[in-house]
Amino acid sequence: MGFVVFADGSANLPRKMLSGIQLLPNHYTVDGKLQEYKGNIDEFDGHSYYEGLKNGREVHTSLLNTELFLQHFEPVLSRGADVICVVMSSGISGTFNAARIAALELMEKYSSRFIHIVDSLGCGFGSGLLAVKAAELGRRGLDAREASSILDDEVIHCCQYFTVQDLNFLKRTGRVSGMTALIGTALNIKPILYGDSTGHIVAASKVRGRNKAIEGLVKKYQEKRIDSEEQRICISHGDCLGDAETLAGMVREITPGIPITICQHEPFSGSHVGPGMLGLFFRGKER
Repeated sequence: MGFVVFADGSANLPRKMLSGIQLLPNHYTVDGKLQEYKGNIDEFDGHSYYEGLKNGREVHTSLLNTELFLQHFEPVLSRGADVICVVMSSGISGTFNAARIAALELMEKYSSRFIHIVDSLGCGFGSGLLAVKAAELGRRGLDAREASSILDDEVIHCCQYFTVQDLNFLKRTGRVSGMTALIGTALNIKPILYGDSTGHIVAASKVRGRNKAIEGLVKKYQEKRIDSEEQRICISHGDCLGDAETLAGMVREITPGIPITICQHEPFSGSHVGPGMLGLFFRGKER
């Protein structure tokens, strides 16, 4: 019966890219009120969300728990299909471990079935593009084991570079120190960040000013990209569409005619990077 592809809601995928993918909901609180994000970015009011963050609303996120994975995986296994699930980086969340525990438990019960959890080592489109790849492999008729091997090899090629407008959001989640945020804000320092080979968020470089930061993202694309039919370029933003379109225009100058998907950055990891986040996701030689 083939396999079913799951991804968690942080995959950032618009409806046009969701064919063959089942999204698992993410939960977070806004000023203490529980919110459920089901994963369809087309239905996310990014403007209101990022305006709220800008105006001091408190958002707290929680990982997807093992019970959620059990509830969604078991019906698939019971009808004779396998499971591939792409989740956000183990370097920034415990979601991968929660999914892995569910997989081990269910494979004891359904010994003839196969479950594979893909550690995307990323978030947003960094995991979403892998889920899209998984669904495509399923449509091509590959079985779950074959597809899983290809996906694991593909992780290292999933490049994700981003910058932020306000370093204080990274400070709140421990990504930068309070002193770094203070000095960086005073000097208008903008880091170029990326998900490294262990799935942790690290700085590739630091520049001064937003325009230089956008140029820095383009430079990474120029250096790392793979020119192939499999190339997909996605841009997500924390309610800064103008900057996203500027970035897209600069990328198109390097590779004219290539389609680019632009959308708001999902709320789950968006709370950690804040309004003004601008990310570029593409297939590259290495991270």
